[in-house]
Amino acid sequence: MSRITRSLRELTRYPSAIAGLLVVLGLIALALYAIISMPYREAIRLWRGGEEIWAEYPKNAQPIWTDWFTSERRPRSIILSTADGTATKTVDEEGGTGLTLTFPFDYDYEGFPQDLVVFLTAEFEEKRPHASFTWVTPDGREVRMGDLSVRPAETFRPVFESRLQRRLGGLSPEIGLFAVPDEDPPRPLAGTYQMVVDVYLFEPDSDVDAKMVLHGQVHGIAGTDHRRRDLTVALLWGTPIALPFGLLAALGTTVTTMVIAAIGVWFGGWADSAIQRVTELNMILPFLPILIMVGTLYNRSIWVILGVVIALGLFGSSIKTYRAVFLQVKESPYIEAARAYGAGNMRIIVYYMLPRIVPMLIPQLVVLIPTYVFLEASLAQLGLGDPILPTWGKLISEARDNGALFQGWYYWMLEPAALLMLTGLGFALLGFAMDRIFNPRLREL
Repeated sequence: MSRITRSLRELTRYPSAIAGLLVVLGLIALALYAIISMPYREAIRLWRGGEEIWAEYPKNAQPIWTDWFTSERRPRSIILSTADGTATKTVDEEGGTGLTLTFPFDYDYEGFPQDLVVFLTAEFEEKRPHASFTWVTPDGREVRMGDLSVRPAETFRPVFESRLQRRLGGLSPEIGLFAVPDEDPPRPLAGTYQMVVDVYLFEPDSDVDAKMVLHGQVHGIAGTDHRRRDLTVALLWGTPIALPFGLLAALGTTVTTMVIAAIGVWFGGWADSAIQRVTELNMILPFLPILIMVGTLYNRSIWVILGVVIALGLFGSSIKTYRAVFLQVKESPYIEAARAYGAGNMRIIVYYMLPRIVPMLIPQLVVLIPTYVFLEASLAQLGLGDPILPTWGKLISEARDNGALFQGWYYWMLEPAALLMLTGLGFALLGFAMDRIFNPRLREL
Protein backbone atom coordinates (compact mmCIF):
# COMPACT_ATOMS: atom_id res chain seq x y z
CA MET A 1 0.00 0.00 0.00
CA SER A 2 2.88 2.34 0.79
CA ARG A 3 4.26 1.71 -2.69
CA ILE A 4 0.96 2.69 -4.26
CA THR A 5 0.75 5.81 -2.07
CA ARG A 6 4.29 6.76 -2.99
CA SER A 7 3.55 6.22 -6.65
CA LEU A 8 0.42 8.34 -6.52
CA ARG A 9 2.45 11.20 -5.06
CA GLU A 10 4.62 11.08 -8.15
CA LEU A 11 1.60 12.15 -10.20
CA THR A 12 2.32 15.73 -9.20
CA ARG A 13 5.46 15.58 -11.36
CA TYR A 14 3.39 15.21 -14.51
CA PRO A 15 1.32 18.21 -15.73
CA SER A 16 -0.77 15.88 -17.90
CA ALA A 17 -1.67 13.80 -14.84
CA ILE A 18 -2.72 16.92 -12.93
CA ALA A 19 -4.84 18.07 -15.87
CA GLY A 20 -6.44 14.65 -16.17
CA LEU A 21 -7.07 14.48 -12.42
CA LEU A 22 -8.75 17.90 -12.48
CA VAL A 23 -11.01 16.80 -15.32
CA VAL A 24 -11.96 13.58 -13.50
CA LEU A 25 -12.61 15.43 -10.24
CA GLY A 26 -14.71 17.97 -12.15
CA LEU A 27 -16.82 15.17 -13.65
CA ILE A 28 -17.27 13.59 -10.22
CA ALA A 29 -18.34 16.97 -8.80
CA LEU A 30 -20.79 17.39 -11.69
CA ALA A 31 -22.24 13.94 -11.00
CA LEU A 32 -22.68 14.72 -7.29
CA TYR A 33 -24.28 18.07 -8.11
CA ALA A 34 -26.75 16.36 -10.46
CA ILE A 35 -27.75 13.80 -7.84
CA ILE A 36 -28.13 16.39 -5.06
CA SER A 37 -29.83 19.16 -7.03
CA MET A 38 -32.02 16.87 -9.14
CA PRO A 39 -32.89 13.52 -7.53
CA TYR A 40 -33.42 10.52 -9.77
CA ARG A 41 -37.23 10.59 -9.72
CA GLU A 42 -37.28 14.31 -10.43
CA ALA A 43 -34.86 13.91 -13.34
CA ILE A 44 -36.99 11.13 -14.87
CA ARG A 45 -40.13 13.21 -14.36
CA LEU A 46 -38.59 16.22 -16.09
CA TRP A 47 -37.19 14.14 -18.94
CA ARG A 48 -40.21 11.90 -19.57
CA GLY A 49 -42.94 14.37 -18.63
CA GLY A 50 -45.48 15.88 -20.94
CA GLU A 51 -46.99 19.19 -22.00
CA GLU A 52 -47.65 20.21 -18.40
CA ILE A 53 -43.89 20.20 -17.70
CA TRP A 54 -42.41 21.32 -21.01
CA ALA A 55 -45.04 23.90 -21.98
CA GLU A 56 -43.01 26.78 -20.57
CA TYR A 57 -39.93 25.89 -22.63
CA PRO A 58 -39.43 26.97 -26.25
CA LYS A 59 -38.88 24.36 -28.94
CA ASN A 60 -35.33 23.84 -30.31
CA ALA A 61 -34.07 26.94 -28.52
CA GLN A 62 -30.32 27.47 -28.53
CA PRO A 63 -28.38 28.00 -25.27
CA ILE A 64 -28.13 31.55 -23.99
CA TRP A 65 -24.34 31.53 -24.33
CA THR A 66 -24.62 31.27 -28.13
CA ASP A 67 -25.40 35.00 -28.08
CA TRP A 68 -21.70 35.54 -27.39
CA PHE A 69 -21.04 34.55 -31.00
CA THR A 70 -23.69 36.77 -32.60
CA SER A 71 -24.07 40.51 -32.90
CA GLU A 72 -27.73 40.53 -31.79
CA ARG A 73 -29.40 39.84 -28.47
CA ARG A 74 -32.02 37.21 -29.13
CA PRO A 75 -35.22 37.09 -27.04
CA ARG A 76 -35.43 35.08 -23.83
CA SER A 77 -38.60 33.45 -22.56
CA ILE A 78 -40.92 35.60 -20.46
CA ILE A 79 -43.40 33.98 -18.05
CA LEU A 80 -46.03 36.00 -16.18
CA SER A 81 -48.77 34.55 -14.00
CA THR A 82 -51.59 35.91 -11.90
CA ALA A 83 -51.14 33.00 -9.50
CA ASP A 84 -47.63 34.00 -8.42
CA GLY A 85 -48.16 37.77 -8.56
CA THR A 86 -46.03 38.53 -11.64
CA ALA A 87 -49.26 39.61 -13.36
CA THR A 88 -52.11 41.57 -11.82
CA LYS A 89 -55.75 40.54 -11.36
CA THR A 90 -58.37 43.14 -10.50
CA VAL A 91 -62.04 42.54 -9.75
CA ASP A 92 -64.84 44.66 -11.19
CA GLU A 93 -66.07 46.81 -8.32
CA GLU A 94 -69.64 46.86 -9.62
CA GLY A 95 -71.01 43.51 -8.59
CA GLY A 96 -67.78 41.53 -9.02
CA THR A 97 -68.95 39.96 -12.26
CA GLY A 98 -65.74 40.69 -14.15
CA LEU A 99 -61.97 40.33 -13.88
CA THR A 100 -59.15 42.16 -15.60
CA LEU A 101 -55.89 40.25 -15.94
CA THR A 102 -52.96 42.42 -16.95
CA PHE A 103 -49.59 41.10 -18.15
CA PRO A 104 -47.05 43.95 -18.55
CA PHE A 105 -43.48 43.27 -19.66
CA ASP A 106 -40.50 45.03 -21.21
CA TYR A 107 -39.23 43.82 -24.56
CA ASP A 108 -35.88 45.15 -25.81
CA TYR A 109 -34.58 42.24 -27.89
CA GLU A 110 -33.43 42.45 -31.50
CA GLY A 111 -35.40 39.44 -32.73
CA PHE A 112 -38.95 38.17 -32.54
CA PRO A 113 -40.14 35.57 -30.01
CA GLN A 114 -40.78 32.01 -31.04
CA ASP A 115 -44.37 31.76 -29.84
CA LEU A 116 -46.98 33.19 -27.48
CA VAL A 117 -49.25 30.96 -25.38
CA VAL A 118 -51.73 31.75 -22.61
CA PHE A 119 -52.75 29.03 -20.14
CA LEU A 120 -55.99 29.64 -18.24
CA THR A 121 -57.57 27.81 -15.31
CA ALA A 122 -61.18 28.46 -14.29
CA GLU A 123 -63.41 27.62 -11.33
CA PHE A 124 -67.16 27.53 -11.96
CA GLU A 125 -70.22 25.35 -11.44
CA GLU A 126 -72.07 25.31 -14.75
CA LYS A 127 -71.54 28.46 -16.82
CA ARG A 128 -68.09 28.95 -18.27
CA PRO A 129 -66.42 32.35 -17.91
CA HIS A 130 -65.75 34.29 -21.11
CA ALA A 131 -62.33 35.84 -21.82
CA SER A 132 -61.47 38.59 -24.29
CA PHE A 133 -57.79 39.19 -25.17
CA THR A 134 -56.32 42.60 -26.09
CA TRP A 135 -52.71 43.44 -27.00
CA VAL A 136 -51.33 46.89 -26.13
CA THR A 137 -48.10 48.00 -27.85
CA PRO A 138 -45.56 50.55 -26.57
CA ASP A 139 -46.82 53.16 -29.04
CA GLY A 140 -50.39 52.89 -27.69
CA ARG A 141 -51.98 50.67 -30.33
CA GLU A 142 -54.58 48.18 -29.14
CA VAL A 143 -55.01 44.95 -31.08
CA ARG A 144 -57.92 42.66 -30.39
CA MET A 145 -56.51 39.15 -30.26
CA GLY A 146 -59.61 36.99 -29.83
CA ASP A 147 -62.26 35.62 -27.46
CA LEU A 148 -62.54 32.35 -25.62
CA SER A 149 -65.01 30.42 -23.49
CA VAL A 150 -62.86 29.21 -20.61
CA ARG A 151 -63.04 25.58 -19.52
CA PRO A 152 -61.42 24.35 -16.25
CA ALA A 153 -58.12 24.12 -18.15
CA GLU A 154 -57.81 26.10 -21.36
CA THR A 155 -55.04 27.18 -23.74
CA PHE A 156 -55.15 30.25 -25.99
CA ARG A 157 -52.70 30.30 -28.91
CA PRO A 158 -52.82 33.47 -31.03
CA VAL A 159 -51.06 31.67 -33.88
CA PHE A 160 -54.31 29.77 -34.56
CA GLU A 161 -56.41 32.96 -34.75
CA SER A 162 -56.91 33.61 -38.47
CA ARG A 163 -58.74 36.91 -37.86
CA LEU A 164 -55.84 38.19 -35.80
CA GLN A 165 -53.42 37.35 -38.59
CA ARG A 166 -55.54 39.33 -41.05
CA ARG A 167 -55.56 42.31 -38.66
CA LEU A 168 -51.77 42.10 -38.56
CA GLY A 169 -51.47 42.35 -42.34
CA GLY A 170 -50.84 38.66 -42.89
CA LEU A 171 -47.96 38.45 -40.41
CA SER A 172 -47.81 35.60 -37.93
CA PRO A 173 -48.87 36.85 -34.45
CA GLU A 174 -45.48 36.28 -32.82
CA ILE A 175 -44.10 38.73 -35.41
CA GLY A 176 -47.00 41.07 -36.10
CA LEU A 177 -47.74 41.80 -32.44
CA PHE A 178 -44.16 43.04 -31.92
CA ALA A 179 -43.37 44.59 -35.32
CA VAL A 180 -43.00 48.28 -36.06
CA PRO A 181 -46.02 49.23 -38.22
CA ASP A 182 -45.55 49.43 -41.99
CA GLU A 183 -41.91 48.34 -42.06
CA ASP A 184 -40.57 45.76 -44.49
CA PRO A 185 -38.81 43.65 -43.48
CA PRO A 186 -40.45 43.56 -40.01
CA ARG A 187 -38.45 44.94 -37.12
CA PRO A 188 -39.35 44.49 -33.43
CA LEU A 189 -40.52 47.55 -31.54
CA ALA A 190 -38.79 47.92 -28.18
CA GLY A 191 -40.70 49.08 -25.13
CA THR A 192 -43.31 48.02 -22.60
CA TYR A 193 -46.07 45.72 -23.85
CA GLN A 194 -49.25 44.62 -22.15
CA MET A 195 -51.65 41.80 -22.70
CA VAL A 196 -55.03 42.52 -21.11
CA VAL A 197 -57.55 39.74 -20.56
CA ASP A 198 -61.10 40.87 -19.73
CA VAL A 199 -62.94 38.01 -18.07
CA TYR A 200 -66.73 37.94 -17.66
CA LEU A 201 -68.06 35.72 -14.85
CA PHE A 202 -71.61 34.34 -14.87
CA GLU A 203 -71.59 32.81 -11.40
CA PRO A 204 -70.82 34.51 -8.07
CA ASP A 205 -68.08 32.12 -6.94
CA SER A 206 -66.32 31.79 -10.30
CA ASP A 207 -62.66 32.66 -10.72
CA VAL A 208 -60.04 32.62 -13.46
CA ASP A 209 -56.24 32.66 -13.35
CA ALA A 210 -53.92 32.85 -16.32
CA LYS A 211 -50.27 32.42 -17.20
CA MET A 212 -48.69 34.03 -20.26
CA VAL A 213 -45.68 32.29 -21.74
CA LEU A 214 -43.65 34.13 -24.35
CA HIS A 215 -41.24 31.59 -25.83
CA GLY A 216 -37.84 33.02 -26.68
CA GLN A 217 -35.24 31.99 -29.23
CA VAL A 218 -32.67 30.98 -26.58
CA HIS A 219 -33.12 29.16 -23.30
CA GLY A 220 -30.93 28.02 -20.41
CA ILE A 221 -27.30 26.98 -20.48
CA ALA A 222 -27.91 23.94 -22.69
CA GLY A 223 -30.91 24.78 -24.89
CA THR A 224 -33.96 22.63 -25.62
CA ASP A 225 -34.83 19.85 -28.04
CA HIS A 226 -37.72 19.14 -30.42
CA ARG A 227 -39.98 18.15 -27.53
CA ARG A 228 -39.21 21.33 -25.53
CA ARG A 229 -37.15 19.35 -23.00
CA ASP A 230 -34.36 21.19 -21.24
CA LEU A 231 -31.13 19.49 -22.33
CA THR A 232 -29.53 20.42 -19.01
CA VAL A 233 -31.38 17.47 -17.44
CA ALA A 234 -29.74 14.91 -19.75
CA LEU A 235 -26.32 16.59 -19.69
CA LEU A 236 -26.24 16.66 -15.89
CA TRP A 237 -27.69 13.21 -15.32
CA GLY A 238 -25.63 11.70 -18.10
CA THR A 239 -22.60 12.14 -15.80
CA PRO A 240 -23.75 9.99 -12.82
CA ILE A 241 -24.90 7.39 -15.34
CA ALA A 242 -21.79 7.32 -17.54
CA LEU A 243 -19.16 7.32 -14.76
CA PRO A 244 -20.61 4.43 -12.68
CA PHE A 245 -21.26 2.44 -15.85
CA GLY A 246 -17.66 2.87 -16.99
CA LEU A 247 -16.21 2.27 -13.51
CA LEU A 248 -18.27 -0.85 -12.77
CA ALA A 249 -17.62 -2.31 -16.21
CA ALA A 250 -13.88 -1.63 -15.92
CA LEU A 251 -13.72 -3.06 -12.39
CA GLY A 252 -15.80 -6.07 -13.31
CA THR A 253 -13.71 -6.97 -16.33
CA THR A 254 -10.23 -6.26 -14.90
CA VAL A 255 -10.40 -7.39 -11.27
CA THR A 256 -12.28 -10.61 -12.00
CA THR A 257 -10.00 -11.37 -14.94
CA MET A 258 -6.95 -10.91 -12.72
CA VAL A 259 -8.40 -13.17 -10.00
CA ILE A 260 -9.31 -15.90 -12.51
CA ALA A 261 -5.82 -15.77 -14.01
CA ALA A 262 -4.24 -16.06 -10.55
CA ILE A 263 -6.42 -19.06 -9.66
CA GLY A 264 -5.55 -20.80 -12.92
CA VAL A 265 -1.80 -20.28 -12.47
CA TRP A 266 -1.74 -21.32 -8.83
CA PHE A 267 -3.73 -24.52 -9.16
CA GLY A 268 -2.43 -25.32 -12.66
CA GLY A 269 -3.37 -28.61 -14.31
CA TRP A 270 -6.90 -29.00 -15.54
CA ALA A 271 -8.04 -25.72 -13.90
CA ASP A 272 -5.49 -23.66 -15.81
CA SER A 273 -6.18 -25.57 -19.00
CA ALA A 274 -9.95 -25.05 -18.70
CA ILE A 275 -9.54 -21.33 -18.06
CA GLN A 276 -7.31 -20.94 -21.11
CA ARG A 277 -9.72 -22.82 -23.38
CA VAL A 278 -12.69 -20.77 -22.20
CA THR A 279 -10.63 -17.60 -22.72
CA GLU A 280 -9.71 -18.59 -26.26
CA LEU A 281 -13.35 -19.37 -27.00
CA ASN A 282 -14.48 -16.04 -25.55
CA MET A 283 -11.89 -14.14 -27.59
CA ILE A 284 -13.51 -15.20 -30.86
CA LEU A 285 -17.04 -14.27 -29.78
CA PRO A 286 -18.32 -11.04 -31.43
CA PHE A 287 -18.65 -8.64 -28.50
CA LEU A 288 -20.73 -5.85 -30.04
CA PRO A 289 -23.14 -8.10 -31.99
CA ILE A 290 -23.93 -9.99 -28.78
CA LEU A 291 -24.78 -6.72 -27.01
CA ILE A 292 -26.94 -5.69 -29.97
CA MET A 293 -28.73 -9.03 -29.85
CA VAL A 294 -29.38 -8.72 -26.10
CA GLY A 295 -30.68 -5.16 -26.48
CA THR A 296 -32.90 -6.09 -29.42
CA LEU A 297 -34.34 -9.40 -28.24
CA TYR A 298 -34.22 -9.20 -24.46
CA ASN A 299 -33.82 -5.93 -22.57
CA ARG A 300 -32.35 -2.47 -23.20
CA SER A 301 -31.87 -1.59 -19.55
CA ILE A 302 -28.45 -0.08 -19.00
CA TRP A 303 -27.88 -2.38 -16.02
CA VAL A 304 -28.68 -5.49 -18.04
CA ILE A 305 -26.21 -4.30 -20.66
CA LEU A 306 -23.66 -3.70 -17.90
CA GLY A 307 -24.12 -7.24 -16.63
CA VAL A 308 -23.61 -8.68 -20.12
CA VAL A 309 -20.48 -6.54 -20.61
CA ILE A 310 -18.98 -7.84 -17.36
CA ALA A 311 -19.98 -11.44 -18.16
CA LEU A 312 -18.32 -11.24 -21.58
CA GLY A 313 -15.23 -9.67 -20.04
CA LEU A 314 -14.69 -12.29 -17.32
CA PHE A 315 -12.53 -14.40 -19.63
CA GLY A 316 -11.06 -11.57 -21.68
CA SER A 317 -7.75 -11.57 -23.48
CA SER A 318 -6.10 -9.92 -20.44
CA ILE A 319 -6.05 -13.35 -18.76
CA LYS A 320 -3.18 -14.28 -21.08
CA THR A 321 -1.16 -11.24 -19.97
CA TYR A 322 -1.89 -11.74 -16.28
CA ARG A 323 -1.08 -15.43 -16.55
CA ALA A 324 2.42 -14.67 -17.87
CA VAL A 325 3.07 -12.36 -14.91
CA PHE A 326 1.64 -14.78 -12.34
CA LEU A 327 3.84 -17.60 -13.66
CA GLN A 328 6.85 -15.52 -12.66
CA VAL A 329 5.32 -14.50 -9.34
CA LYS A 330 4.53 -18.13 -8.49
CA GLU A 331 8.24 -19.03 -8.58
CA SER A 332 9.26 -16.15 -6.30
CA PRO A 333 11.08 -17.04 -3.05
CA TYR A 334 8.52 -15.35 -0.80
CA ILE A 335 5.81 -17.60 -2.28
CA GLU A 336 7.91 -20.63 -1.32
CA ALA A 337 8.33 -19.16 2.16
CA ALA A 338 4.56 -18.67 2.49
CA ARG A 339 3.98 -22.29 1.50
CA ALA A 340 6.61 -23.43 3.99
CA TYR A 341 4.92 -21.85 7.00
CA GLY A 342 1.57 -23.36 5.94
CA ALA A 343 -0.32 -20.54 4.19
CA GLY A 344 -3.47 -21.77 2.45
CA ASN A 345 -4.09 -21.57 -1.29
CA MET A 346 -6.52 -18.64 -1.18
CA ARG A 347 -4.35 -16.75 1.27
CA ILE A 348 -1.39 -17.03 -1.06
CA ILE A 349 -3.48 -15.90 -4.03
CA VAL A 350 -5.12 -12.96 -2.25
CA TYR A 351 -2.26 -11.72 -0.05
CA TYR A 352 0.86 -12.64 -2.01
CA MET A 353 0.09 -12.97 -5.71
CA LEU A 354 -2.58 -10.38 -6.48
CA PRO A 355 -0.89 -7.41 -4.75
CA ARG A 356 2.17 -7.88 -6.99
CA ILE A 357 0.32 -6.90 -10.13
CA VAL A 358 -2.12 -4.34 -8.68
CA PRO A 359 0.22 -1.55 -9.87
CA MET A 360 -0.23 -2.91 -13.40
CA LEU A 361 -3.99 -3.03 -12.92
CA ILE A 362 -4.58 0.57 -11.82
CA PRO A 363 -3.49 2.34 -15.05
CA GLN A 364 -5.37 -0.17 -17.17
CA LEU A 365 -8.48 0.28 -15.03
CA VAL A 366 -8.37 4.07 -15.41
CA VAL A 367 -7.91 3.91 -19.18
CA LEU A 368 -10.73 1.38 -19.59
CA ILE A 369 -13.37 3.58 -17.91
CA PRO A 370 -13.93 5.91 -20.91
CA THR A 371 -13.91 2.87 -23.20
CA TYR A 372 -17.10 1.61 -21.59
CA VAL A 373 -18.56 5.12 -21.40
CA PHE A 374 -18.16 5.32 -25.17
CA LEU A 375 -19.61 1.82 -25.49
CA GLU A 376 -22.85 2.94 -23.82
CA ALA A 377 -23.00 5.96 -26.14
CA SER A 378 -22.38 3.71 -29.16
CA LEU A 379 -25.24 1.42 -28.17
CA ALA A 380 -27.52 4.46 -27.86
CA GLN A 381 -26.44 5.48 -31.37
CA LEU A 382 -27.68 2.11 -32.59
CA GLY A 383 -31.05 2.66 -30.91
CA LEU A 384 -30.24 0.33 -28.01
CA GLY A 385 -29.95 2.92 -25.27
CA ASP A 386 -31.89 2.65 -22.03
CA PRO A 387 -35.47 3.79 -22.76
CA ILE A 388 -35.82 5.53 -19.39
CA LEU A 389 -32.51 7.13 -18.44
CA PRO A 390 -31.36 10.42 -19.99
CA THR A 391 -27.80 9.81 -21.23
CA TRP A 392 -25.25 11.55 -23.43
CA GLY A 393 -25.49 8.83 -26.05
CA LYS A 394 -29.27 9.17 -26.24
CA LEU A 395 -28.95 12.93 -26.78
CA ILE A 396 -26.61 12.40 -29.71
CA SER A 397 -28.89 9.70 -31.14
CA GLU A 398 -32.00 11.89 -30.94
CA ALA A 399 -30.13 14.86 -32.38
CA ARG A 400 -29.08 12.76 -35.35
CA ASP A 401 -32.56 11.30 -35.84
CA ASN A 402 -34.12 14.77 -35.89
CA GLY A 403 -31.58 16.29 -38.28
CA ALA A 404 -29.98 18.62 -35.75
CA LEU A 405 -26.91 19.27 -37.90
CA PHE A 406 -28.99 19.96 -41.01
CA GLN A 407 -31.33 22.31 -39.11
CA GLY A 408 -28.48 24.27 -37.54
CA TRP A 409 -29.08 22.95 -34.00
CA TYR A 410 -25.40 22.17 -33.52
CA TYR A 411 -25.53 22.61 -29.75
CA TRP A 412 -27.82 19.57 -29.43
CA MET A 413 -25.11 17.24 -30.68
CA LEU A 414 -21.95 19.12 -29.72
CA GLU A 415 -22.71 19.44 -25.99
CA PRO A 416 -22.95 15.71 -25.17
CA ALA A 417 -20.14 14.96 -27.64
CA ALA A 418 -17.91 17.49 -25.86
CA LEU A 419 -18.62 15.84 -22.49
CA LEU A 420 -17.80 12.43 -23.94
CA MET A 421 -14.52 13.68 -25.37
CA LEU A 422 -13.68 15.48 -22.13
CA THR A 423 -14.28 12.24 -20.20
CA GLY A 424 -12.04 10.29 -22.56
CA LEU A 425 -9.31 12.94 -22.44
CA GLY A 426 -9.32 13.22 -18.64
CA PHE A 427 -9.08 9.50 -17.96
CA ALA A 428 -6.55 9.00 -20.77
CA LEU A 429 -4.20 11.70 -19.42
CA LEU A 430 -4.47 10.28 -15.91
CA GLY A 431 -4.14 6.65 -17.01
CA PHE A 432 -1.09 7.18 -19.22
CA ALA A 433 0.67 9.09 -16.44
CA MET A 434 -0.12 6.29 -13.99
CA ASP A 435 1.20 3.71 -16.43
CA ARG A 436 4.45 5.64 -16.63
CA ILE A 437 4.71 5.66 -12.84
CA PHE A 438 3.68 2.08 -12.08
CA ASN A 439 5.40 0.38 -15.02
CA PRO A 440 9.12 -0.05 -14.21
CA ARG A 441 10.04 -0.15 -17.89
CA LEU A 442 8.53 3.28 -18.52
CA ARG A 443 9.50 4.96 -15.27
CA GLU A 444 12.77 6.38 -16.49
CA LEU A 445 11.52 7.40 -19.95
